[in-house]
Amino acid sequence: MKKKEYKKELYDLQIELVKFQKEIIKKHLKVCIVFEGRDTAGKDGTIKRFIEHLSPREARVVALGKPSDKDKSSWYFQRYVPHLPSGGEIVFFNRSWYNRAGVEKVMNFCTKKEYENFIQEVGSFERLLVHSGILFIKYYLDISKNEQKQRLKSRKKDPLKQWKISPIDMQAQRYWDSYSKARNEMFDKTTFDFAPWFVVHTDEKKEARINIIKHFLSLMSYPGKNNDVLVYKNDIIYKFEQKCYKKGLIYS
Repeated sequence: MKKKEYKKELYDLQIELVKFQKEIIKKHLKVCIVFEGRDTAGKDGTIKRFIEHLSPREARVVALGKPSDKDKSSWYFQRYVPHLPSGGEIVFFNRSWYNRAGVEKVMNFCTKKEYENFIQEVGSFERLLVHSGILFIKYYLDISKNEQKQRLKSRKKDPLKQWKISPIDMQAQRYWDSYSKARNEMFDKTTFDFAPWFVVHTDEKKEARINIIKHFLSLMSYPGKNNDVLVYKNDIIYKFEQKCYKKGLIYS
């Protein structure tokens, strides 16, 4: 996507996001968007474009750090509950409770029993969110192994991206296959009719950002909605189904 085209589309979409937020505030609605994905897949950049022109009082980004000893001794979902949206708010989770199905499982930061409990409980937890009236959407940002390798190299060289480098990130390539297996198991066991996973191909950052915003707004209802600018590419973003594996839509 050329820079000029990207900026024009992003501008139009950010106008739509402002319209959407006005409706959320007016009707005291609650919105929760989960962003998961491999390291370097573009979660930070995507969320940045979402919130760039939204009212900061009613739009929050939640990116929790390493759990404390108190967190570890509490019900797993407990540390996330206080960060859920109140009426009139949009909350963006930059990684979420799905850490347990990804990095914690792969790096053995949780026990097998803790993982199994999570898989058994997460559906009930998310059903409660939806039944409470929260507009709840889950995105998984997928990236190819080669593109991730190039982005990791770029981070090492860029002095403005040093904060993005962590010991876990630097293990991403080494544990690629393990992360793929954990991701597939997560898709298989945690995509629900009431809370499906939407997968996004992110090798092309600009197209990924544009299409996620288009897709999200296409699912929402708000006054003055301009459907003409919300037509997304279904080869870049799509709802997870078992047939996605056979079609080669999931990076291996």
